[in-house]
Amino acid sequence: QVQLVESGGTLVQPGGSLRLSCAASGFNFPIFAMSWVRQAPGKELEWVSSISPNGNTRYADSVRGRFTISRNSVRDMLYLQMNSLKPEDTAVYYCARGQNFGDQRGQGTQVTVSQ
Repeated sequence: QVQLVESGGTLVQPGGSLRLSCAASGFNFPIFAMSWVRQAPGKELEWVSSISPNGNTRYADSVRGRFTISRNSVRDMLYLQMNSLKPEDTAVYYCARGQNFGDQRGQGTQVTVSQ
């Protein structure tokens, strides 16, 4: 079955950087677009970024220029490099199969941006 396992979330200071990883299994990863979405406390799920099978990327306005999505289709891995982090980036980050919110998501990894 489809499995998406996120890792890399932690507490980081404002202005810091963090790299999230997502290990995918149970489906043909190279042919699927993949995405990152996040959910802050008390807020709705928010789309962050998507990457197509051939590497084309899209970003939400709130993260463009600070976050970089990438993939390794040999290792079935998805990544999100997050730089210049802000307190408003605090959320649970989910890896999703497909564009935008996807059709399958992992269990999430907590990112907290605070002094």
